[in-house]
Amino acid sequence: MLLKYFYDKPLAQAAYMIGCQATGEAIIIDPARDVTPYLKAADEEGLRITQVTETHIHADFVSGSRELAFQTGATLYLSDMGTADWKYQFVDDNTVLLHDGDTWQLGNIKITAIHTPGHTPEHIVFQITDTAAADEPMGIFTGDLLFVGSLGRPDLLEEAAGVKGTKVPGARQQFHNIQRLKAMPDYLQIWPGHGAGSACGKGLGAIPSSTLGYEKRFNPSFHIPNEDEFVNWLLDEQPEPPFYFARMKYVNKIGPTLLKDLPVPVQLNRAELDEWLQSDALVIDSRPSEVFAEGHLRNAINIPATSNNFNTYVGWLVDFSKPVVLIAADWEADRLVCQLRAVGVDNIVGIASTDLANGPQVIPQITAHELVQCQNEATVIDVRWWSEYEEAHLRNAIHIPLGYVLRNLDSLPRDQPLIVHCQAGVRSVIAASILQKYGFEHVTNLVGGIEAWQKAGLPIERGAPETAKV
Repeated sequence: MLLKYFYDKPLAQAAYMIGCQATGEAIIIDPARDVTPYLKAADEEGLRITQVTETHIHADFVSGSRELAFQTGATLYLSDMGTADWKYQFVDDNTVLLHDGDTWQLGNIKITAIHTPGHTPEHIVFQITDTAAADEPMGIFTGDLLFVGSLGRPDLLEEAAGVKGTKVPGARQQFHNIQRLKAMPDYLQIWPGHGAGSACGKGLGAIPSSTLGYEKRFNPSFHIPNEDEFVNWLLDEQPEPPFYFARMKYVNKIGPTLLKDLPVPVQLNRAELDEWLQSDALVIDSRPSEVFAEGHLRNAINIPATSNNFNTYVGWLVDFSKPVVLIAADWEADRLVCQLRAVGVDNIVGIASTDLANGPQVIPQITAHELVQCQNEATVIDVRWWSEYEEAHLRNAIHIPLGYVLRNLDSLPRDQPLIVHCQAGVRSVIAASILQKYGFEHVTNLVGGIEAWQKAGLPIERGAPETAKV
C-alpha cells in the first residue's frame, strides 16, 4: 500500500492518494480542482487512477472529483446519505453511490464507508484495511469530521448556505460521532481533510495527521461528556465562513464545470483594461500592498498575490454574476487563475500585465504617531476579525471585518477622513481600495497596522466590539 499527501496551503485543504502497488491502481480522496498534482504523482509511482471519492459536498473549495474522473475515466464513489436537498446531482453510469457500511476494493486494499453526519448530512469517512498485510483497519480518512486537535463545525449549512435550524442537530450528530470514535481502537491513524487556517472548524492543528488514541487524550471534543455542553462548546466562537462558501456548496452539489469548458482569459491592452475598469467587473490588482498604495488605476481593488489568503479574500468580495479581470505579473498569472478557479471564480475575462497597473490614484499612509495627532478628527476603521479586535483595539475604532466592508458602505461617513487599519497593513490596503472604488475620497492607511501602534507604546483597549457591523 502506498499513501501520498497533498496540501493546498491557501485553502488549508488536504487530499490523499492511496495506491495498491500489487495491481497498479490508485484512488484519490477529496481532490481539489487542479488535478495536475494527482496525475503527476500517479505517473511517478507507476499507478493508474481508477477511483475517485470525497467525504462530502465541500463548502470551501471547488471539488476536483468530477474533473479527475473525467480526465482519467476513473469510477466516482459518492455519498448517497443525508437528506434529499444534499444529494449529488451529477451522478452517471460511472458513479457508485455509497451508504453506511458499504465496502469495496482497490486491489488488495479494502475501503469501508462510514456515515458520519454532523458537519454535513451526507458526510462519510473512509476506513482503510491493507488486506495484504492485516485483517484489521489501519486508519480513517476523516474528512471534515475530525481534525488534529479539533472537530468539524456543524453550522455551515445554516451560516453559509442559509438552511435554518440545522446547526444544533448537526452539533448533536457530531457528539454521537465522537462516541462512535471513542469505541474504535486507539492505534487507528487519522488523516483529516484540513489543517490550521481552515474555516471548516476552530483551532485546527498544523500537524498533517494523528492517531485516534492521541486525539482521545488531547482533543477537547473527546472530553465533554454532557451532550448539551458539547453542543454549546462546538458552536461557540466558530470562525466566520467566507461568503463564497454558499456558492461552493451549490457548485459541488450540481457538479463543477469541467476545466475544458471554462472561458480562456484574454491578454488585455491598456485600452481594454480601461474599459473593464469602467464596467461592473471586479478588477483585481495583485501587486504588493505598498506598491499598489503608491499608484494604481481607479476602480481597481488590491489583493496581493503574495498573500496566503489570496483566493479567500477574493471569495469574500466577488460577485459570481459579474466578470473578473486580473492584473498580474506574467510569471504568476497562471497560478493566480488556478487559485481563483479553486474557489469557483470561473468568469475570468481578461488578464493585464502589471506594467499597465500604475495610475494616478494613491492611498496616503499615516504613521501611528501621526494618527495620535488627528485621531479625533477622523473615523478609524478596524478591518480585522472579531478575535483580533477583542485582544487589542484602538479606542473608538469602528470595527468592520474586511469581508463585511462592502456590506457596510452606507454606514460610513463620506464627509470626513477615514483611516483604515488591520494587524500589519495588508487587509487595510485591500479595504482602502474598496472604499476608493465606491467613491470615498479621503481614505488613509495606517502603516504597519496595530502592530506598529503597539510597538510605538501607544494605548490600546480590550474586549468585545460594541460597534461591530455585520
